Amino acid sequence: MNRLGDQTSPYLLEHADNPVHWQPWDHEALALAKREKKPILLSIGYSANYFCRLMARESFTSSQVAKLMNDNFINIKVDREERPDVDRVYQTALQLLTRQRSGWPWPLTIFLDPEDQIPFFAGTYFAPQGSNNIPGFRDVLRGISSNFATEKEKLKDSKVQMLGALAEMLGSGDPDELDPMLIERACGQIDANLDKKYGGFNEPPKFPQPAGLEILFDAALDTEEEIKSKRASYLLDFTLNAMSRGGLFDHLGGGFFRNVVDADWTVPNFEKMLFDNGQLLSLFARRARHTGAPWLREVAHRTADWFLREMQHDNGGICASLNGDIQGERGKYYVWTRDDLAVALGDGYDAFAAHYIHGKRPNFERKWHLRLAGPSADQEDWQDNPVADLPSAAGLLTLREKRERPRRNDKILTAWNALGIRGLADAGRHLDRPDCIESASRAVDHLYQANWQDGRLFAYSQNGKANASAYLDDHAFLIDGLLALLSARWRDSDLSFSIALADVLIEQFEDPDKGGFFYTANDCERLIQRQKTFFDDALPSGNGTAVCALLELGRLIGETRYVETAERALRAGMTKAGGWPSAHATLIRGMLDSTRPAPRVVLRCADPDAAAAWVSVAAENLSTRSRTYVIPDSAADVPGAYGGCASKDGAAVSAYVCTGQQCGEALLDADSFAAALAN
Repeated sequence: MNRLGDQTSPYLLEHADNPVHWQPWDHEALALAKREKKPILLSIGYSANYFCRLMARESFTSSQVAKLMNDNFINIKVDREERPDVDRVYQTALQLLTRQRSGWPWPLTIFLDPEDQIPFFAGTYFAPQGSNNIPGFRDVLRGISSNFATEKEKLKDSKVQMLGALAEMLGSGDPDELDPMLIERACGQIDANLDKKYGGFNEPPKFPQPAGLEILFDAALDTEEEIKSKRASYLLDFTLNAMSRGGLFDHLGGGFFRNVVDADWTVPNFEKMLFDNGQLLSLFARRARHTGAPWLREVAHRTADWFLREMQHDNGGICASLNGDIQGERGKYYVWTRDDLAVALGDGYDAFAAHYIHGKRPNFERKWHLRLAGPSADQEDWQDNPVADLPSAAGLLTLREKRERPRRNDKILTAWNALGIRGLADAGRHLDRPDCIESASRAVDHLYQANWQDGRLFAYSQNGKANASAYLDDHAFLIDGLLALLSARWRDSDLSFSIALADVLIEQFEDPDKGGFFYTANDCERLIQRQKTFFDDALPSGNGTAVCALLELGRLIGETRYVETAERALRAGMTKAGGWPSAHATLIRGMLDSTRPAPRVVLRCADPDAAAAWVSVAAENLSTRSRTYVIPDSAADVPGAYGGCASKDGAAVSAYVCTGQQCGEALLDADSFAAALAN
């Protein structure tokens, strides 16, 4: 029987009426596989993805396919968003078995031994019937059922090899010394993979890869080696402009799609994911502040508007995603026919078309997906401002909003919300958007009320009900987001929350022997491999983010235990980072924070409004790696380092410039403050 009817996951509930006897991933399902000695067919996906739903329509609703599955397998369905631990282990196994990557654009279809859940065959999307030497799903089912019964002895050796390979990829090596050359090597690897014609990195399909862009951002701020700094700036700005002028960006409604399928950033897979947009909002807002580029600022504003307009739940949390299709038709909400545009725009059609469709043939299934002309590597003025000349699209957006809307996944995922909180806080600070800061605060308040219970963090909540013990990413990203929000607007509750999370992170996740953090807590379910990874994927590294967050929090409150734990994690990841620096960008940025910390400014005052001009002076003189904390006199006592920065009698604002955990003398007038920052 199908057991998904009592699940809370929207994705699992979509399969509750399938004729397949789906099971959730739990003890009962795994015990059933052992008892019946049937291999496990593990299907992992997520609700926003077109190919997950396509495979469901083609195969999982078919009574013939369901009979093959039910007779020969124990069929387990997993929501990737809810069980990232299960997903990561078996995504890694897919890479080992097939030498291909899957992840967020695709479902994962993988077959496991019932005795120990070790995988032996894997793929992604399978069409019902085979073509072009690619087997169809029915052929796969028949072949695996037959081979599993006759080749069990052969599986034994392969299982030993699989476990060893998983341990190598999902575990860490021995601790090593910090290597300052990793930043340069990471940027060099990213540069080598640059698409010199269209921007971005690697072959299609193309993804935003925010972690790699972040390391370019930091390298671009390096004034010690001007030539390398300029190259990093070029790589970063070329790619940011290519992504945002192309079809990866929603030019009417704001926000970014998950990826594009072509080299020139035109045709996306149309789902929008919170985790992408949180990272990109932060990146575009900070880069716009640093460069003053009007287009980057416009993209950041539009993305922030999209967050507030479409993604924030009434309860304050930020929703997980928007589907890419409507009734099986990809992009239906976003694309246009020529007649639609001509009727909607009237006399403004020619000007609009010249910018957004360029008079070319339709670029997506006989329709247009809107995009601007992208930058060209041989065009010197590609960074010029394209904003002022763009015709208004407000009327077109109003018309689009009357269409049937893509389904929104209202699940409140802690890690993804934390990335959204960080993005909104940075947008609020660098774009002067108090509405973004308010939105981020509402999201934090919801997480505290719904996803934090009795000193334990949960990975997600649905309809106010928390589920699944939280993972490393949830804790690390949330501490990082809270610190960004504290820099945008001080709240005692946010500092207390971040300290509580840091204590749980160290107690429940740290490897006390070698340093670094496991992906799951000490008391969580044990899978075939307990992960302790340092690389970035679609999300930034949990270990790398934990390093950055603990360094920042430790210096803020003078807690050396946090700083020392972060430094142990850094050393634990050096061996892995040394082998593939560009894949460990977040960890390397943590090393930069450890060895070359940017200045922090602390402003103490009775009235935070009195510090506004001082905040502007700090923004003008310091890079976006720096932060400014405005701590009102009414705040609860801040322990340790920055708590020693006290208001001076008679001064409207008392300013301190701090490096690491050391702070200078109080600066009581704006001129001396500006002079100190300039030096």
